[in-house]
Amino acid sequence: MQKYSRVLVKLSGEALAGEQQRGFDHSVITRVARELIELVRNGIEVSVVIGGGNFWRGRTSGDMDRTKADQIGMLATIMNAIYVADVCRAEGIEAVVQTPFAVGNMTELFSKERALLHMKEGKIVFFAGGTGHPFFSTDTGAALRGCEVEVGALLFAKNIDGVYDSDPKLNPEAKKYDSISCQELLAKNLKAIDAAAATLCIDQKLPIIVFDLDMPNGILKAAAGEKIGTTIYVE
Repeated sequence: MQKYSRVLVKLSGEALAGEQQRGFDHSVITRVARELIELVRNGIEVSVVIGGGNFWRGRTSGDMDRTKADQIGMLATIMNAIYVADVCRAEGIEAVVQTPFAVGNMTELFSKERALLHMKEGKIVFFAGGTGHPFFSTDTGAALRGCEVEVGALLFAKNIDGVYDSDPKLNPEAKKYDSISCQELLAKNLKAIDAAAATLCIDQKLPIIVFDLDMPNGILKAAAGEKIGTTIYVE
């Protein structure tokens, strides 16, 4: 069983909204924050990327200019990171939000060296604002930051319990994979993660574990190497 010493947790924005599907569900976020804190107390260095889908989905914004739509999405991820980081502080652990562009005095600019130092000091680092550029999803931003700070695995906590061969909402016979290679994921055009993120993970041989955010202690189990959800490995 592979236990990781440094991980990046990718949280679904929609999942953080809970049943209301928009905004913040404080009870869900508090539970997640406590799991992140438990990781740190277990000696694991933790960084986090959060999607923005509980506020905005740029790809479904109609006829709006894609660049502007994606910029709004970047700001949504920053709001999420500031909120969850503050909950972590309220629960007893320091957290830092880094962004690829200046956001006044609300965040600090991304720096690999500072991020690693923060994590070594037992702080949780939130990478917000995506890559800072349009046309890249938060999946890709998570893969990029994970590669930069040299994590052992990406932990993708979603509102679905793994990777399926088709959409389980549309196909009740959909098959869930216990494990699948990044290469096969791309070849079968499965939409579990963004193709650019998968390609980057292949290049850097970075595994991804996809699991349900609602699973009790799911983040802790994934970081401990327990077999949950779907493991996306690199051949």
